[in-house]
Amino acid sequence: MRNKYFGTDGIRGTVNQKNITGDKFFKFGIAAGTYFKTKKKKRAVIAKDTRLSGYMLEPALVSGLISTGINVFLLGPLPSNGLAMLTKLMKADLGIMITASHNLHIDNGIKLFGPDGLKLSGKVEKHIEKLIDKKLQDYLVKPTELGRAKRLEDANPKYIEILKSNFPSDFNLSGMKIVLDCANGAGYKAGPSIFSELGANVIPYGISPNGLNVNKNCGSTFPQLIQKEVLKNKADIGIAFDGDADRVIICDEKGSLVDGDQILALIAKRWKNKKMLKGGVISTHMSNLGLENFLKKNHINFIRTKVGDRYVKEKMRVTGYNLGGEQSGHIILGDKATTGDGILVSLEVLYILKKYKQKPSKTLNVFNAVPQVLKNIKVNDQKIINNRKVIKAIKESKKSMSKIGRILVRKSGTEPIIRVMGESENYEILQKNINNIISVIKKNS
Repeated sequence: MRNKYFGTDGIRGTVNQKNITGDKFFKFGIAAGTYFKTKKKKRAVIAKDTRLSGYMLEPALVSGLISTGINVFLLGPLPSNGLAMLTKLMKADLGIMITASHNLHIDNGIKLFGPDGLKLSGKVEKHIEKLIDKKLQDYLVKPTELGRAKRLEDANPKYIEILKSNFPSDFNLSGMKIVLDCANGAGYKAGPSIFSELGANVIPYGISPNGLNVNKNCGSTFPQLIQKEVLKNKADIGIAFDGDADRVIICDEKGSLVDGDQILALIAKRWKNKKMLKGGVISTHMSNLGLENFLKKNHINFIRTKVGDRYVKEKMRVTGYNLGGEQSGHIILGDKATTGDGILVSLEVLYILKKYKQKPSKTLNVFNAVPQVLKNIKVNDQKIINNRKVIKAIKESKKSMSKIGRILVRKSGTEPIIRVMGESENYEILQKNINNIISVIKKNS
């Protein structure tokens, strides 16, 4: 059964509509505070990206938490994994990231992390959901038991030091020219700082947030910027994050893009050779068949999950695997982080490049991708995917593609979109099947 509030990655939607209002965030704060206030610490930490709506939603969330007796520490703009790391470091009961990740500024939302730095389980989310719509007055504490709020100014430096600690003390980026796009988001401070501190010549973009320009013609969803600027500046590599810096897309010195699948393959191959890889690799149904074939050829176990980093992480936890991620660039280095971290993954890639003294174009093109087509269809109601005629069209297309590739149709967990993805060396038949599914969806919407 689909959750009322929580999707595949927290709560997300358009600002001042439905769930993304000051009133709802106040209630979210009360519900989360009620669930966690039995803990000894009664402590929550909150970070955010750079959206204008954060100024509205953060105070509402804080008010709700304080009203239940929770003490709140405000970290300001900070990448999602920075929030996860500091939740654990500060021994807080709860970490809350206010963000809509790769979405534009009109959207916002929250991601919730437990004291272990892991995203809350579906079970805990359901408990919190049950509390949201109950009578709030029953959960408010006495005036003398209210929590307090305190703003901390050293979150980014602490996060940077944790990141550095994952690499040898002599690791540096001297001699490297890096085009860096921080998407005008949560990584706009930490990103340029850490690469510069390690000795790189950084050419930064997306570091002037105004509340309205997060992910706008920049970042991992608009990699054309780093492609252009790498060639223009004759840089060694281009790196782009999304709004909360939990994703990364890279381009090599020739301007060719490197997605999450190629990054997973690169790290998996090195970690296996160094006996650092535990189990194998976890990815989603959206990952390219080329990745699967490459891992199979190199005798590396590969497991697919539902789309969403939470499902990747859950499967990593169950299997004991220490590497997982998504084609979108959401990569989890399980021994170093509890969730995706664009900055950390970038450092891992740069470390490999420096170690082997190779050009990115040579090192990052790990496997030949199977031609893949992804179409997103905006819909009023995602339940259209359960329409009898749509189901029939999907079934027929899958049968048509069974021996030459695959078709995947799914609901987005973060947007009102149906995603249609297909892979095959036979591009003509692939396009025909995808277009047929899209046509049926549109006719019956």
